[in-house]
This record gives sequence, structure tokens and C-alpha cells, in this order.
Amino acid sequence: MTPDRPVDDLAPLEADALARIDAAPDLAALDAVRVALLGRNGSLTALMKGLGTLPAEERKARGAALNAVKERLSEALEARRAALAEAALDAKLAAERLDVTLPPRPSLQGLIHPISRTIEEIVAIFGAMGFTVAEGPDIEDDWRNFGALNIPEHHPARQDHDTFYLPGRTAAGRAKVLRTHTSPVQIRTMTAQPPPIRIIAPGRTYRADHDATHSPMFHQVEALAIDRSLTLGHLKGCIVDFLRAFFGIAHLPVRFRASYFPFTEPSMEVDIGWNRRTGELGAGGDWLEILGSGMVHPKVLLNCGLDHRVWQGFALGMGIERVAMLKHGLTDLRPFFESDLRWLRATGFRPEDVASTATGIA
Repeated sequence: MTPDRPVDDLAPLEADALARIDAAPDLAALDAVRVALLGRNGSLTALMKGLGTLPAEERKARGAALNAVKERLSEALEARRAALAEAALDAKLAAERLDVTLPPRPSLQGLIHPISRTIEEIVAIFGAMGFTVAEGPDIEDDWRNFGALNIPEHHPARQDHDTFYLPGRTAAGRAKVLRTHTSPVQIRTMTAQPPPIRIIAPGRTYRADHDATHSPMFHQVEALAIDRSLTLGHLKGCIVDFLRAFFGIAHLPVRFRASYFPFTEPSMEVDIGWNRRTGELGAGGDWLEILGSGMVHPKVLLNCGLDHRVWQGFALGMGIERVAMLKHGLTDLRPFFESDLRWLRATGFRPEDVASTATGIA
């Protein structure tokens, strides 16, 4: 080693570097120190680049000394980085500490879905008329879904493109289907209990159809009354009272039109007055179909073991989504089943506003 190059000229550089590392207040400042020392243009890097200008006998000792300093500085940098990272984590945990003594934050109140609310209102109104709720399974056999209701085998509703058929058969050898209406509940009720009967049957139904106004799964509600002296007049009075109570229009125009259903005779379509241009119910000179109804067909009574010469009754049915859309001004069926909370917040109902049989009919 030449006399003009002191052996310990690296000591001041190392001491200064260690002091700067220890004084770094955060990870960003520490990285700046690292770059100043060991970066491409760092002070220690410059010394190592100058090794090539030294004589061979001096280069080896000088290189070993520089590598030793670099190793000690790297260890000091890593130790300081770990200490600063731990301190930063402790500070973050302290700042974000959960105070369990604080009251809970207010959360969004749950809302009742328009379908559930509509079912509650319908049940409340018919409950005030003396009807009780009856239920049945979603998977039915073709006898209760079709045959007992006087729907012959050649009827279009029995085709695969209209009905979801399931594999296998029942113990009685009958085909299994997803019920296309809630009418099988009427069959189950008439075969399980003696008249008089007054039931309302809300529930899910299934048909192979899907667009803006149809869904492969939808909700339907039907009402059935069986007694000794029921007439078409009772049916019409029941429907008028229900529609005016449900839509909240005291003098809602209601029109009955002769129609055909296999399970009723005579059968009637029911229309309500509305304005085709504005969509307002109860106004204008237009008519809108709302539900189907009729007197229970004698064959249906016989299929259920009832003597049609003694008992007679009426039935009516409607789509729950349809009347909900009309009442609340909704134009697209699909959001009913998309689980969009934004849509529900705009159309849902508060839990405390529950319909009851006490307020079913105005």
C-alpha cells in the first residue's frame, strides 16, 4: 500500500454512514440513505469503481476493506428497515384500534321485498273476508297439476315447451312437474278436508318463459271458496272488494268478460279501468286485464270426491308480480329476481309497515 493512502481512510465514511442510517426517521428517508451510499452513483459505489486504477498489490487489500464496509452498512440498513417497519405497524395499529366501548355504527335498515309486501297485502285483504292461507309443494304430479283440473292430455300447457318436467315418476306412476300454477293446492285442500272451504294459496310457480314481463319462476295467488249456495254474484262481489282495497281506489271500475278455463264454468276474465296513455289506474276509458276467475267446474269437484249437486264454489287467480308492478308503477319484471340492493332500497318497504287483517279492507 502506498504511503499517501492511510489504511483507515474508510473509517470516517463508515462512521458517518452508520450515523445517517440510525438517524433515518422513516422508511423513505432510510431508502434515500441507501441510494446515497450503495446506489449507482453512491459514495461507496464510487470507491469500488476506482479499484481498477490501483496497483495490483494494493487492489486486493483495498477491495477486501471496501467489501467489509459494504457488508456492515447493508446489515445496518436491514436492521434499521426492520425497526422502522415494526414502528410503522405499531403506529398504524394504535391509530386504527377498535374501541369496543363505542356504540355500534348505524347500519342500513332491512327492507321488505315488493313481492313479500304484495303477498302480505293480498293475504290481509282475503283474511278479512274469512279466507285462510293454504300451501303445497313446488314439485307436483301431473294429476294434481293438470288432470284433476280438467286439463286434458292434448292441452298445450302439457307440452315440454310450456312446462318443466322432472325425471322419474311418483309412487303412483305419475309424471312429476314443477307446478305451473298454485291450483294443485286447491286440489289438495278439497281432497283433504270437507267443505265449507275458504282458502287463499300464494306461492312460487314455474313456466318455460323468460323476457321483460315473464320469468321462468314467478309468484301466483289463487282463492277458492266451496259451500252449498255460492253463486257468481258472490265471486263478483269478492273480486270487486279485493281489487278496490288492494289498489286503494274506492270506485275502481271493474269489468267482467266471458272467457274459458278448463277448471271453471262459467269462466270470466276481469278487467280494471285505466288510462292507456298515462298508465293511471281507475281513470280514462281503457280496460286492463288483471285476473281470471269462474265457478269451479263440476268435473273438478267430482275429481276431488265432492258431489257437484250439493257443493259449488268459485275460484280466482292472478300473478303477484303483475299486480305489484301495476300498483307501484314498475315496468320491468327482471329486477324482482336480480338481488340488486340499490333497486330494493328504491322499491322496498319498511318492516314496521306490515299489512294486517284488521286493515285489509277499507
